[in-house]
Amino acid sequence: MFYYLHLLYNYSLILLFSEPGDEKPMLLSVNPGLIIWQIIIFILLFFILRKIAWKPLLTALHSREQLIVDTIEQAETLKKDAQELIEQNKKNLAEAQAHSMKIINDAKDMANKMRDEILQKSQEESRKMLDQAKAEITQEKESAMADLRHEVSDLAIKAAEKIMNENLDEAKQKKIVNDFISQIPSN
Repeated sequence: MFYYLHLLYNYSLILLFSEPGDEKPMLLSVNPGLIIWQIIIFILLFFILRKIAWKPLLTALHSREQLIVDTIEQAETLKKDAQELIEQNKKNLAEAQAHSMKIINDAKDMANKMRDEILQKSQEESRKMLDQAKAEITQEKESAMADLRHEVSDLAIKAAEKIMNENLDEAKQKKIVNDFISQIPSN
């Protein structure tokens, strides 16, 4: 647009300063008056653009630059935060694994203790049962021996009674039986 305004202005100046009998000047011909006017118009246009467009353009560029810098800083901050979160998550994961390994080891130790206790209780119970069985066997043995002695004494008395029924009295019979019983081994 500025180009067309500039071109229109140049042609208007040429027409104004040209004399009616002159030939039309060419575009590439050097005309010192035209050059001076072009410089003046350029400087005037430069100041107008500087006042109107230059400050808003610079302000827009500076705000855009500041926005880009802020965005980069924010991205770096977010990256640092993400890195810290990753490190924290790694640390938490390591702690969780250590804690789970501790729980597993504690459970294994508890299971080993329970197994040892159960094994010890079963050994004690089997020992008690064995001792009780031995005691019962001993008691039964003694009872059987007493019964056997009683039976043997009865048999001996009956045999002796039949054999000596006529010549021995009761006191002599008891003495003979007691001597016989004392000769029987206790096993």
